[in-house]
Amino acid sequence: MITLEELVIEGNQLEGSIPAELGKLTNLRRLLANGNYLTGELPDSLGNLQNLTYFLIDGNPISGKIPRFIGNWTQLERLDMQGTFMEGPFPLSFSTLMNLKELRVSDLKGGIGTFPPLHNMKKMLKLVLRNLSISGELPEYIAEMSTLNTLDLSFNNLSGSIPASYEGLTRTLNKMYLTNNKFTGTIPSWILTSTRQFDISYNSFTGLPAPSVCQQGTVNLASSYSSTNSKNIKSCLQRNLPCSSEARNYNFFINCGGGKVIIDGNEYEDDTIDLGASNYFPSDNGKWAYSSTGDFIDNERPHYIVANKTSLNIPELYMTARLSPLSLKYYAFCMYKGKYTIGLHFAEIEFTDDETYSSNGRRMFDVSIQGVKVLQDFDIAKEANGTGREIIKYITVIIDGTLEIHFYWAGKGTNSVPNRGVYGPLISAISVTPDFKIPTNHKKLTVGTILAIVASACLVFLLSLCLILWYFWRRDSKNDELKGMELQTWQFSLKCIKAATRNFDLSNKIGEGGFGPVYKGLLPDGLAIAVKQLSSKSKQGNREFLNEIGVISALHHPNLVKLYGCCTEGNQLLLIYEYMENNSLARALLGPEKYRLKLDWKIRQKICLGIARGLAYLHEESRLKIVHRDIKTTNILLDKDLNAKIADFGLAKLDEQENTHISTRVAGTYGYMAPEYAMRGYLTDKADVYSFGVVTLEVISGKSNTKYRPEEDCVYLLDWAYVCHEKGKLLELVDPALGSNFSRDEALQMLKLALLCTNISPTLRPNMTSVVSMLEGKTPIELLTVQRSISDCADLRFKAFEKLADTNQAETNSSDWPWPDSSLSEQIDKGESALSS
Repeated sequence: MITLEELVIEGNQLEGSIPAELGKLTNLRRLLANGNYLTGELPDSLGNLQNLTYFLIDGNPISGKIPRFIGNWTQLERLDMQGTFMEGPFPLSFSTLMNLKELRVSDLKGGIGTFPPLHNMKKMLKLVLRNLSISGELPEYIAEMSTLNTLDLSFNNLSGSIPASYEGLTRTLNKMYLTNNKFTGTIPSWILTSTRQFDISYNSFTGLPAPSVCQQGTVNLASSYSSTNSKNIKSCLQRNLPCSSEARNYNFFINCGGGKVIIDGNEYEDDTIDLGASNYFPSDNGKWAYSSTGDFIDNERPHYIVANKTSLNIPELYMTARLSPLSLKYYAFCMYKGKYTIGLHFAEIEFTDDETYSSNGRRMFDVSIQGVKVLQDFDIAKEANGTGREIIKYITVIIDGTLEIHFYWAGKGTNSVPNRGVYGPLISAISVTPDFKIPTNHKKLTVGTILAIVASACLVFLLSLCLILWYFWRRDSKNDELKGMELQTWQFSLKCIKAATRNFDLSNKIGEGGFGPVYKGLLPDGLAIAVKQLSSKSKQGNREFLNEIGVISALHHPNLVKLYGCCTEGNQLLLIYEYMENNSLARALLGPEKYRLKLDWKIRQKICLGIARGLAYLHEESRLKIVHRDIKTTNILLDKDLNAKIADFGLAKLDEQENTHISTRVAGTYGYMAPEYAMRGYLTDKADVYSFGVVTLEVISGKSNTKYRPEEDCVYLLDWAYVCHEKGKLLELVDPALGSNFSRDEALQMLKLALLCTNISPTLRPNMTSVVSMLEGKTPIELLTVQRSISDCADLRFKAFEKLADTNQAETNSSDWPWPDSSLSEQIDKGESALSS
């Protein structure tokens, strides 16, 4: 017989439905399952748990209606159902729970409508019914809960006045939150004179003190009275600060929870006042204010400003943050009418990625601007790919007077031990900048001043004219190829790209390639992008820029990198791609130790198959038959799921079946070019097949084709592969990092495929559709017998490259997807760029 009395599975990230077998634990008294991913409905068998005293399922996506069998739990003392997907109303059987001391329910799907049947619950200590769309007036029986110390009925539709009988609750009541309802009438004097933590903000009371009063003692009154401005907070900000045209504000910068700091020339104001739970605080200059609602109910020493407690290497702006247990609103006042960009700066500095308890925390909250929800179930750590990392969300809005930014906890995520007291919305900084030209005020000037200004203006005009003419001459000489051309892709404004990359800030630079620097950016809608900026010293020029756009804009495949658009303003040539979280295959496989990824055998197979599918599409499936000409590990990018995507189409050419001999200079990368192309300029799609074979060999071996020389006489890793094949020891090429965790048969087949693809004769190489079939195991791999010795290593391929180097007839020209360490990238590319000298 099972006699388990307590089951605690809080914050364990468990998935799936609650097993019906739990109903057999009839001696169970405490079931704590907060902060998991449990789904489905509560099984009826739980009705057998008649000895249950604690039942906590906060923060789980459990669905279904509140079950009637809850009425069987007559011994229940605490029930928590915050942030679930469950539906109301409360069943009538709920009234049998006369021993209930703590009830916490919020954000039920569809709300519950009327007040739940709580009239028999005289032992109640904490009552939280938040955001449940409860309508009607406050029930009188709550006044009979003589031991009640916490009452939270915020964010509902409750109306009428506060019953006079509630004054009796003040003997035990320490915290009362009636925020964001529809209460009317006069605020009782026992509330206005209380020293307890009461919050009645955002209602429609009458007969309040002077409209400028938003905080009286410990009572938050922000926008709680009825007036012509009852729907906003304007009446709280009068404070002798009229919103005249001279007093209008055009920007707004706050370092939430931190001191004054200057970032990118903008001064972020101090926001270090910690007034505790449920308060309204106006800034000294009257430009902004914040209103906080709620309380960390179970935390005896709550904090509402958090600071980085570890050695996380994050910018100064993200070292502090303001935290709220429920609702946090920031206001900007007297804003000039126009379009603005709101920057919300986040970094999760309370939870960690280590092995401590705080690594189990999940923070999820919603964000609304001007009453419109712009972020839902926002998880900072998830969006930023880890804790201690900054992320900015940009939103564009129209402001006329007052701006309201609302951060709200919807009961989801983690709020129980060991993370109690750190849930709720968290914001590191707020920036508001205009998307329009700020008007200037003209004052009356003296004649002398006007003449001086005119003379100065003429001089400046002449100098400016010379500079403009020089600029256009330089730009036109550089961009003649772009004149009169309609680029077949979306064109971004330079202003948009500068905002996304923070004006090409070095902290956003993710590398330097042959094309120029590459920056990570973030568009206003939260989309991450990679921006390749054409270097003024680039040898590729406009030709490759146009080629890249012309080719990739017409191609769409899961294994090709997406081109979002370009920017050609002024002398700028920018390509905007999807951002690839894991950078290039070269960095993941061959880069410095700190950048390498643990690529197991299955992932390596998936990468090779992805490259093959992308090439099969280019060669045989797309409307345009394309030869890439520069397939190598630096041009294979990896997304967050390690899916391979082919990038860099600057050297791509149409596959013209009737014209296979390229009369222009040969282009590609040393060590990856097919011999027939390097020697004779003979170009077909089989050149890409050859390059694919080299890449496959590198993926399996974990070694660079051009840098690995097991014996001095061998030029390539590929040469050594032929030697190993001749000796019957091909499996010696498998990356030692894999240990024994790979299939010997699969590895042997893929190594044979690599050799088949790199056959000297292009006619004996398979096409990429056949390669895909072989990788999928649908077609056997048949490798012709190769007789080769170490002395044969200096074969036609090497001689071809040697000839190219001597005669300077080839051009190695590649815009690699760079590694973060640009100096190392230059070293890696040094050998590959030898032919471009």
